[in-house]
Amino acid sequence: MDRPVQSAATSFFHHASTTMKILMVLTSHDQLGNTGKKTGFWLEEFAAPYFTFLDAGVSITVSSPKGGQPPLDPKSDTPEGKTELTERFKNDPAAQKVLANTVKLSAVKADDYDAVFYPGGHGPMWDLAEDPLSIALLENFYNAGKPVALVCHAPGVLRHVKVNGEPLVKGKRVTGFTNSEEEAVQLTKVVPFLVEDELKRLGGLFEKVDDWQSFSIVDGRLVTGQNPASSTAGARDLLKVLDQLHAK
Repeated sequence: MDRPVQSAATSFFHHASTTMKILMVLTSHDQLGNTGKKTGFWLEEFAAPYFTFLDAGVSITVSSPKGGQPPLDPKSDTPEGKTELTERFKNDPAAQKVLANTVKLSAVKADDYDAVFYPGGHGPMWDLAEDPLSIALLENFYNAGKPVALVCHAPGVLRHVKVNGEPLVKGKRVTGFTNSEEEAVQLTKVVPFLVEDELKRLGGLFEKVDDWQSFSIVDGRLVTGQNPASSTAGARDLLKVLDQLHAK
């Protein structure tokens, strides 16, 4: 079922004059507010895009604020959260090595990549959402005419990102982890803000589907996905946007 999309992407990227380069940015934050529990990035939201890009012939760099091994949300590494691609990651030493050796965010710049993808998990709401380096990086990508993609909680990382003095999301169709999904995991009182409310406050045209269903939105060069199940769709949409940009 997935093959036609991947074949098209693979065909495009293998015939491009240079290999496409995508930067993936993960959280370094591992504390779930003041609960004493651990958080971090969500495994499916890293594994699904990573292998979608890899299978399309893309060169991938993974970065995080602190560099090295980013914290994995333990709740994402359970039998319930298991997918074909999370299992592939667990059986892929090369991918595990990439993850264990993320490049410090301070060492990467938008000029070196064609696009950026932010996986979610609750961690990014604490560090990446407030990190001046992350904010500047996203602004630099967007101002350079390059696409940015964020999934689940990661669209909340756009809260301080501006273009021409206005919030990047203002007037754009966006999605992200919904209030009802946050209520379902009982963390509405723990997170620093609610992604849905924040994107609406910034003037984003927030759209959503039923909880836990795959949903990805493309508005120009901005790609957003609603939840973990939207990780593959968001990655594929980013490849399509890149395809269109480089076909011009």
